[in-house]
Amino acid sequence: MCQTRSEQVQVNATFDVDEVGLIVISGSSSATVALTCQRCTEEFELELEVSFTFSPVKDVEAEAELPSYYDAIELDENGEVNLLELVEDEFLLAIPLIPRHSIKDCQSPADSVWGKLPEELEKPSPFDVLKKLK
Repeated sequence: MCQTRSEQVQVNATFDVDEVGLIVISGSSSATVALTCQRCTEEFELELEVSFTFSPVKDVEAEAELPSYYDAIELDENGEVNLLELVEDEFLLAIPLIPRHSIKDCQSPADSVWGKLPEELEKPSPFDVLKKLK
């Protein structure tokens, strides 16, 4: 679960035309969010900081011609880019897959084990039958 810790999201965006004539949207953004630690299940705050460099494209063919150092962002039906969605998507990609405190801040011991693994029982190999056929 991810919750915002502040209503404030800092976004710095620059709109430019590069030397090749492509429109470029670049910038950075930061926000503080509350996440649930998957190790101890306690809530903690994480500062998300993202940077982005996009070039708007009309369709997939234009995206294929885009230099690799730009990420493509498709224009909507009105020929516009939704900057809010762009920044929101970048934040979603920045959230850790498994959010956790740092080891020193976590309430759960780093070497904790939940339950004991059962000892493996000796099972006969299914290929033992084939050995008997020789």
